[in-house]
Amino acid sequence: MELSSGIQKMSVGQQPAGKGASCKRSKANCSGFQPHSWRKQCESCQCPREDHFLPSDLEEDCRIGHLLSDSRYSGLTARMKGVEGARVYKRNRMIITNPITSGKDPTFLTVTYEWAPPGLNQKLAMQYMELIPKNMQPVAGTEGARYRRVQLLRQLPPYDHNPDLCQGLSELDRTAMQDFVKRYKEQALGVAEVALPCSAKQQVEKDGSKSKETNGTAKEAFEKNEYFCEMCQQPLSRDAPAVYAERAGFDKQWHPACFMCCQCREPLVNLIYFWKNKSLWCGRHYCESERPRCAGCDQIIFSEDYEQVDSSYWHPHHFSCTGCDQTLTGKPYTLEKSQPLCDPCSHSKGAH
Repeated sequence: MELSSGIQKMSVGQQPAGKGASCKRSKANCSGFQPHSWRKQCESCQCPREDHFLPSDLEEDCRIGHLLSDSRYSGLTARMKGVEGARVYKRNRMIITNPITSGKDPTFLTVTYEWAPPGLNQKLAMQYMELIPKNMQPVAGTEGARYRRVQLLRQLPPYDHNPDLCQGLSELDRTAMQDFVKRYKEQALGVAEVALPCSAKQQVEKDGSKSKETNGTAKEAFEKNEYFCEMCQQPLSRDAPAVYAERAGFDKQWHPACFMCCQCREPLVNLIYFWKNKSLWCGRHYCESERPRCAGCDQIIFSEDYEQVDSSYWHPHHFSCTGCDQTLTGKPYTLEKSQPLCDPCSHSKGAH
């Protein structure tokens, strides 16, 4: 098994190769990606960027590096050469080479996993992969690999932790966002680990401070030598890998496929989680549980000046028609797939 950092020789400012690509969802209805001035979508088809193309490996690793920097998990990042203060996520890849014995000449089948839990031997890493659904296994060139990268954008929007990627922030909002991010890095952000259940037991026994985090219950829980998943409450095998989260305490463990967000029920990508109210959250839904999110630009709202329409929240200047961008405050509108349309645009769309 080969584990590498995933750093490529590419400048941070380089544009993704897929810019301008047609939408994979709308296809014929999209002439190529045209970014909207503030919505996180294409002007041509109204679909998100990830339906057209995905960030480069380096861009992805830089964003996760920024999220984990200045946290207790900064050890999972490395300094980037030539960019002062910037850190990149040391993403583990796993490469498996298996011989194919059929035929006269020996051949080899190489399978590359674009991400794998760090610190595991090959046997345990493969066991982990086999315990998650096949269509979610991040094998390079498969839908599972694309699924991981799309979920990375959806669960951990880069503009939820990097004010430089937000549009329209006032200085007051920027300060509020920086305080918000600093607080959740200290109190909620975590990166889970994978180990055999008995390994987690040894971790608790070696480090008394870890058991204090769970009010002294960890050692008692392990004395039974029985392990149950926090999600499905089904038994955990002693010889199969389990996932455990430091912020939850080492007396709690999950099946690999059960380590998911309590809101969207999607597996937590790269094992990055947020811990709140004794539950696992993805970054998107954790932030939304703390602050409203604008249904127009998808950014967290840090100003107290916003509009609420039914269960959606909007920056005042973003409550506008999806078709023509005219402001809808005080004007009639209709909602289509949670997005507002003015009456003329609604009638025009209905006619077509």
